[in-house]
Amino acid sequence: MNHHFKLKSYFKICWLIAVSLHSSSTINASENKSLELVPEAYRMAFADQLKLAGDKADIWTTAVQKAPQDHRAAVSFLVANMPESDLKTLSSEFILKNVQLAYDARYASPWATSVPLELFFEQVLPYASVNERRDDWRSDFMNRFLPMVRELKSADEAVQKLNIEVFKTLNVKYHATKRPKPDQSPYESTEAGFASCTGLSILLIDACRAVGIPARFVGTPSWTTVRGNHSWVEVFTDQWRFVGACEPSRLDETWFLDNASKANESNPMNRIYATSYRKTGVSFPLIWNRELKSVPSEDVTRWYTTRRTVKISSGVESVGQTMEIRLDGRIVAQVQLKNSLKLDLAGGKTYKWVLMDKQKVTQKQGELAMPDMGPADLKLP
Repeated sequence: MNHHFKLKSYFKICWLIAVSLHSSSTINASENKSLELVPEAYRMAFADQLKLAGDKADIWTTAVQKAPQDHRAAVSFLVANMPESDLKTLSSEFILKNVQLAYDARYASPWATSVPLELFFEQVLPYASVNERRDDWRSDFMNRFLPMVRELKSADEAVQKLNIEVFKTLNVKYHATKRPKPDQSPYESTEAGFASCTGLSILLIDACRAVGIPARFVGTPSWTTVRGNHSWVEVFTDQWRFVGACEPSRLDETWFLDNASKANESNPMNRIYATSYRKTGVSFPLIWNRELKSVPSEDVTRWYTTRRTVKISSGVESVGQTMEIRLDGRIVAQVQLKNSLKLDLAGGKTYKWVLMDKQKVTQKQGELAMPDMGPADLKLP
């Protein structure tokens, strides 16, 4: 009797396992069909995200299936790096619309078209900067601000104009206490009429992204030599440049530069961080929500503490070619070479550079070791 009971139990367990495996294989088969549409570079991360999404996974498989073929890589990138909370709350329509509008902006001006695809993915496509409420701002901001800047000659000029017109148009001013909260979304700031340096930075970043300019959120949890914290914006024109939101000035010229130059790299609370949509393994320290670790970042302290000028001299062969400079695998500058030009790079680092012709074919490559102190020179043939 006991033996018969054990045998029945054994067959029941086997049946349950078989049903479970069959169900799992059916789900995997459906997901695998969508994963075949995901570029290989993002496929493994995308599959992991589907597991995190749980019963919302079909939203993201649907997004890939509905995306036009030339947008699938962009959609896949966003999903592969999306915070878990967004995986469970955003819709495929929201992401598909954002991607379409981002591509529309990319082809609306010569300076937006020239943005490297890698930077377009990382700092134009994203729909948010930190943990702010996820507003559907891109269409509105594109309609408002693209006509203001699309005819300007450079992204530098566009950023400077936006840093004036965005806040006048939206009627948002800085106020440390009248703003409802620090991490306001764009429409929370427009409704309040006031924002902190964080809210103002989010507004400028979104306006820049809406017209095709790569922009990212930057800040320090605590200054080293004075009290307080601060947030600002970096934009990529020919290299990463900084600007205070709602503080009209030329790029790389601002009141907080002296404070930033004294950042203490040895103390994580005194470092300077730049947000990244792509996962980095380093979280941005949100001073208003210290428990939240879902915003990726990179440490850019040395860009402010050891900033050095490099003079690049080009010979006949190199003039007119495009020079791309990378640090730790990431693009930090891209310029069209003239007889002579200058860039500002962090000292004490070794950079890799490549020269490309108009077809983006590599012609030459090498390394540039920036000294800790003083300027550097790079002579090209």
